[in-house]
Amino acid sequence: MGKKKKESCPPLALWLVTFSDLVTLLLTFFVLLLTMSSMDNAILTRVTLHTADLGLLDKRGSGRVNAKERLIVDLMEKPWEILNKKQRIKDLLFPDDVLPDEISKSELDSNLDVLAKPDGVALVFSDDLLFSPGSTALSERGEFLIDRLVPMMTQTAAPINVAGYTDVSDNTQTPLELSGDRALSVLAYLVKAGLPDQRLSLSAYGGNFPVLDELGRPVDSAKNRRVEILLKTARPVGGYQ
Repeated sequence: MGKKKKESCPPLALWLVTFSDLVTLLLTFFVLLLTMSSMDNAILTRVTLHTADLGLLDKRGSGRVNAKERLIVDLMEKPWEILNKKQRIKDLLFPDDVLPDEISKSELDSNLDVLAKPDGVALVFSDDLLFSPGSTALSERGEFLIDRLVPMMTQTAAPINVAGYTDVSDNTQTPLELSGDRALSVLAYLVKAGLPDQRLSLSAYGGNFPVLDELGRPVDSAKNRRVEILLKTARPVGGYQ
């Protein structure tokens, strides 16, 4: 009796291999989707705004971003570039359409200066803009001008120094006392407007440190009677304030 011929197994269907690979990929894809869906609660809250007129601004939080004030701070954070930005800062702080009738644009420009300092940027107001002659109390237009600075100052946590200067003396006060009282009036008004008092400091220099011209000579006395509001935007070397 001859040997029974051994039956051969059918070859493995190759399409099953491809199908199993596809199933594995699909399972991996669904696991990945499930993992990503758990990230919905971790959405970032940082909002970046970009406008054609105001440039790139960033603000953390859900409140409304005051783009103009934030831009002023951005401009002032680079004191070494201030020479080319003085008029831009003035126009943003005091646009023509908000000035009261008693303050002309030309008067404001001639009595307001923006100076670069080693530790920040100073807004320099002549006494004529802020005070009545011989007075240490802010005038109505002085209050108006300081009010325009407050929204910008709330956009940064930078320390602020208010410094008074004068070369004028009267029968009741020395130049040092007069400059100190005027600086204190401005500082007190900023605190009343809502700025934290721990951010503010006061300096009084009397007739010291007069304004100099390009040749280093003192200029007329009207320029020396002034209040400087210094926004200390510069960061110290090796760290942050």
